[in-house]
Amino acid sequence: MAKKDIPPRWDRKMQQRLARGEAAALGELYDRFASLVHGLAHRVLGDEKAADTLTREVFTHVWEHPETYDPKQGPLRTWVAGVTHRLAVQRLRASETAALPAGGGSLAELERKVRHASVAARADYIVHSMPTPLRAALDLAYFQRRDYRQTAVDLGVTEDEARRRLRLGLQLLSTAHDAGTPPDHGGAG
Repeated sequence: MAKKDIPPRWDRKMQQRLARGEAAALGELYDRFASLVHGLAHRVLGDEKAADTLTREVFTHVWEHPETYDPKQGPLRTWVAGVTHRLAVQRLRASETAALPAGGGSLAELERKVRHASVAARADYIVHSMPTPLRAALDLAYFQRRDYRQTAVDLGVTEDEARRRLRLGLQLLSTAHDAGTPPDHGGAG
């Protein structure tokens, strides 16, 4: 599967345009990814104003450092989401640490909160990035409380296909806890 090693053309071109300082490229990037960035930031930070601020910071970072994106490592969308996640977790950790003495909370509680927000944001990203058929099956099963038979009928697919979509969707979602979260011990993340 050599095709996987070749980044999408749009991603490469966008990086080149950003590196040349094309303001129109930043506008296109913003139009394409602003809702993703804002949604992830809001999920981690839990605050609309903080999410707005972080969204601006993410696009500023992308504008000032387009060379840090390596197309061989994955899609531009994933990189932008990763930058958002990293900056949001840093912001959450800093704001919660500053509140520790006043709130009397512990560093362990802070890390649990950061881990929880990190996993939730990653799960949101995974759900919104998964193929529509998988997302539709999960939506029916989880939010509308359909079993796989009802899901199959609602989607107009076989029961085996409904089970396959649910299984794949849940497998993707299960990775939210495994990646991008700080370890339980060591405190570095």
